[in-house]
Amino acid sequence: MPKLKATIKIENVVASATLNQRIDLNAVVKGYPGVEYRPEQFPGLVFRLKRPKTATLIFNSGKMVCTGAKSAKESRRAVMKVVKELKTSGIVIINKPELKIQNIVASGNLGGMIDLEKSAYDLNKTMYEPEQFPGLIYRMKEPKVVILLFASGKLVCTGAKREEDVYEAVGKLHVELEEKKLIFYE
Repeated sequence: MPKLKATIKIENVVASATLNQRIDLNAVVKGYPGVEYRPEQFPGLVFRLKRPKTATLIFNSGKMVCTGAKSAKESRRAVMKVVKELKTSGIVIINKPELKIQNIVASGNLGGMIDLEKSAYDLNKTMYEPEQFPGLIYRMKEPKVVILLFASGKLVCTGAKREEDVYEAVGKLHVELEEKKLIFYE
């Protein structure tokens, strides 16, 4: 019987949002001197929140990118909080932001040692060049994610659009490693 005992932790959720209107970034700076805005270096303004601990890039097009959230729900909360703060400072915002999750990055541990050399041959869609990078790169088709897998059993999963996809992908990989006898437990 497989010893599936993977641990998974969502590390970062990247979400994009659009307000479907232009934003005067200089007016935002006046209302919030703590924001970072150096238009000569980068066209976006960085609006950091302590809770949830995120950074939201705001562009004058009304597009936003929120990073640092630990869940899709938290990224929505962060964007809504930024919009609320903007409104409080006198920026007129007509529409509700349209939010879309772009990428979820998670770390995990499968709880066993992985034979990466053998895995590179036995799994489809892999790349393993230990001289270049110590992990095996595994491109899963469904759900569409990329998993960096290390000999220690640790992994990084990226490219997911939904949190469920992370759990499904890691679960599928774990079962496949078990079935092909590529994972070993102490």
